[in-house]
Amino acid sequence: MGFSLLSTPAFLVFFLFFTSFLLPNPVLGITRHYKFDIKLHNVTRLCHTKSIVSVNGQFPGPRIVAREGDQLLIKVVNHVSKNISIHWHGIRQLRSGWADGPAYVTQCPIQTGQSYVYNFTIVGQRGTLFWHAHVSWLRATVYGPIVILPKRGVPHPFAKPYKEVPIIFGEWFNADPEAVISQALRTGGGPNVSDAYTINGHPGPLYNCSAKDTFKLKVKPGKTYLLRLINAALNDELFFSIANHSLTVVDVDAIYVKPFETGTLLIAPGQTTNVLLKTKPSYPSATFFMTARPYVTGQGTFDNSTVAGILEYESPPNSLHSSISIKMLPLFRPILPALNDTSFATNFVSKLRSLASAQFPANVPQKIDKHFFFTVGLGTIPCQQNQTCQGPNGTKFAASVNNVSFATPTTALLQAHFFAQSNGVYTPDFPNTPIISFNYTGTTPNNTMVSNGTKVVVLPFNATVELVMQDTSILGAESHPLHLHGFNFFVVGQGFGNFDPKKDPAKFNLVDPIERNTVGVPSGGWVAIRFLADNPGVWFMHCHLEVHTSWGLKMAWIVLDGKLPNQKLLPPPADLPKC
Repeated sequence: MGFSLLSTPAFLVFFLFFTSFLLPNPVLGITRHYKFDIKLHNVTRLCHTKSIVSVNGQFPGPRIVAREGDQLLIKVVNHVSKNISIHWHGIRQLRSGWADGPAYVTQCPIQTGQSYVYNFTIVGQRGTLFWHAHVSWLRATVYGPIVILPKRGVPHPFAKPYKEVPIIFGEWFNADPEAVISQALRTGGGPNVSDAYTINGHPGPLYNCSAKDTFKLKVKPGKTYLLRLINAALNDELFFSIANHSLTVVDVDAIYVKPFETGTLLIAPGQTTNVLLKTKPSYPSATFFMTARPYVTGQGTFDNSTVAGILEYESPPNSLHSSISIKMLPLFRPILPALNDTSFATNFVSKLRSLASAQFPANVPQKIDKHFFFTVGLGTIPCQQNQTCQGPNGTKFAASVNNVSFATPTTALLQAHFFAQSNGVYTPDFPNTPIISFNYTGTTPNNTMVSNGTKVVVLPFNATVELVMQDTSILGAESHPLHLHGFNFFVVGQGFGNFDPKKDPAKFNLVDPIERNTVGVPSGGWVAIRFLADNPGVWFMHCHLEVHTSWGLKMAWIVLDGKLPNQKLLPPPADLPKC
């Protein structure tokens, strides 16, 4: 028997409409429970054993698996002496900003012996994201994948793969990363670099003492594998390639893209990329390196090493191949771009386009309510009296947005906003444009000092925003992967040199621009993004090069509540950590 709203009394239509917002709907998803025990455990890499902060004794941490529409309840219990908070990177957190995770922005960190339940629902997202610690440099070892499956019965817009494999890139420090950044902030110089890159926690055979500590991807001929690539490295964008194989990019930052083939891809910290790997039709009698190494644009020191995993084909049973040792097979190695190959980086990024289909539209804001122009880059702050500092000309390194280096508060911004207690915590006067304009990518100004403050931008609910982010040449032009919490945005344009507000907007792509949550501001160039401020709360925006975040390249947006009940930030949970 059918049911038609058209033949239903008006009061019943209202009742059904109203209760659909209030009653749990089994079609929308299920509730999934996870428990994260933050503990110390010993790990050996590069013949060096040390105690690391980890989740459930795993490195990398456990995989979160959910479907679009599911609610997640993740209880985090802190058993270590350091404060902890966890960020669910790329999750929209619609009206659930209390679960976003950045310390002193949406919550105070979880203290020793305390716990907190992160409670959020995945709305309108499917693909690969990841979670990581969001306090100091703890994310060096506290990270793991988030796999979001489509709703049941809703296929991917590409053929179903034979198997799915998360591949998460990290950085390994023989020293304690907390000590590394602590020393750098104290002396004012650049931090010591990592000792290795890792694939799923393994450095691989190109490093000393690591031949047995290698990630191996075992595949069958004639199959298609979905590789869920995640860059969880602290400070480096990475090139990645598999020898003698091409990859088809189908998704970035949990957004479907127009598929394209590539032999090599670029992935910045904070970014994810789903690729299809089609294996060779028959057993190739060879093994293949999959390698990653940094794309470097800055002038500072960096970890100039290469991580390698091995792609290994299963040999047919009872064949001549099965009796041949894998070690006897030829091992092919990919050729990666040069470390500073900005031409490749630009060309790769230009291929990324939203699917923009009827089922997965690109809802690019066409009419803009609020325009912003932010410079992003390095700078300096004075050295304290009676101290010799190791930054430029005896100063300390700093970083800023519009020359404001963010001062981390001691009360969470979201708490101060929600309870209208902002006095002494933050001020709503973050500059919309640079206070002093200059030739941003030209000759460096003599004065490289930055100001310091806890300033935010306040946006009305549902405002459409266009933000142009401009790299500067102060202390060297550099690519900056900028991550915006609480939103996806559309990358409508980018270029090199100084942004021209009269000429450049005419070239913006407003039809099928890539949609993502982390974008690289080109070295010596600019990027323009657009987003709809439809998520009430306080949302962090920062460079995902951790050293730059530590130096102050970060700020926050406050999106005010809308008028309707479903346009308002939910109240804080009872177990919200106290400062």
